[in-house]
Amino acid sequence: MHAMQYEITLPADYDMGIIRDRVATRGHLMDAFPGLGIKAYLMRERGKDSPVSQYAPFYLWTAPEGMNSFLRGPGFQGIVQDFGRPEVQHWTGLSYEEGPSPATLPRSATRLRSPVPPSAAPADAIGAALEESRRLAKVPGAVATALAYDPRHWELLHFTLWDHPAPQEAGERYEVLHLSGPERERLGTERQW
Repeated sequence: MHAMQYEITLPADYDMGIIRDRVATRGHLMDAFPGLGIKAYLMRERGKDSPVSQYAPFYLWTAPEGMNSFLRGPGFQGIVQDFGRPEVQHWTGLSYEEGPSPATLPRSATRLRSPVPPSAAPADAIGAALEESRRLAKVPGAVATALAYDPRHWELLHFTLWDHPAPQEAGERYEVLHLSGPERERLGTERQW
């Protein structure tokens, strides 16, 4: 499993209705994309629990071939043409778990990025993060949760989809505009760590 996200930060006065329309008319195009576990079409608006307005889709890929196919394909080129080429962040997947509300369409998402302290053994930090991920997967209203890491920067990433407004926990909170999940059932089927 691979996690991927790019963030397109928009001007403070940008009409976020444009992003909503874009997702409403194009979101379904990823509903059958090979190798895609989940794509959450995320947005956050400045002043509504966010310091910036962003379009920030988040992906969980079942294999790197799907991710690579998307990045060289017409869908991503549409992003590049409309907004410029964003930095694509990616992490190696560690775990994916369905929550108590797996069949519910998510309304919000949270993303928490945290560094692995230099003094911590990676195995210990990841073990603790896996426990936190298991806890998040049991919280009422959780649709699904994933844990990933970037060994280049030694960063852990928790991503959780919610069936209600995002809890006021640490990290960024997003509105989910659409969810594509053509190979969602394949996520979390293999041990990652």
